[in-house]
Amino acid sequence: MNKAIPGGAVASDPAAIATIIGAIVAIVTLMASSGCASKNYVRTTVEESEARTTTTTDILQSQIERDQTKLAQHEERMASISATAGDALERAIAAGKLAEGKFLFETILSDDKIRFGFDQTDVPPEGVQELAAFAADLKGHNEDVFVEIQGHTDSTGSEAYNLNLGEKRAESVRRYLSKEEGIAFHRMSVISYGESAPIADNSTREGRSMNRRVGLVVLK
Repeated sequence: MNKAIPGGAVASDPAAIATIIGAIVAIVTLMASSGCASKNYVRTTVEESEARTTTTTDILQSQIERDQTKLAQHEERMASISATAGDALERAIAAGKLAEGKFLFETILSDDKIRFGFDQTDVPPEGVQELAAFAADLKGHNEDVFVEIQGHTDSTGSEAYNLNLGEKRAESVRRYLSKEEGIAFHRMSVISYGESAPIADNSTREGRSMNRRVGLVVLK
């Protein structure tokens, strides 16, 4: 039985007080438990985020390294191609073939564009379209130009064999451009580098394919 006491407070029986205390303890315990759970959740979330960040960083780093390797390989190939174009310019100047003595452009027909058969030198059907496009581009310049056609091979076979093979393939391209596309025969020359100017690793199938190519260096 509750009864009023001075000051407006209420006196409760022991059972009621115990019930209130129990409720308070339960609330405090729940809050503490909730706080721990929140901390654990936050810690777990942070750890998962850090793990994802580390994984993403590793992936990006690997991609950057691959891109840098590809760029270095591309620059190496371009340096080699530019060197052979420079050789062509020097030869044409020395031979008095040029009016202005300058390099205009270079077209590389790799093995995937003009795929010569094994030990074959005739221009294959799939190479005709590429050479026709080159001739159209050349005629579009409407200039008195000179073209050096360079034959390149991979390292399969002897050095002498590849030198001869490269020359025959370059000569085959010159005959096609003259006969089928009307490019003046005397405005073109051929040379073979054989296997001496690779732009890729000959120890791999892909590299050998890249090295089997015909370079068309246009000069004026």
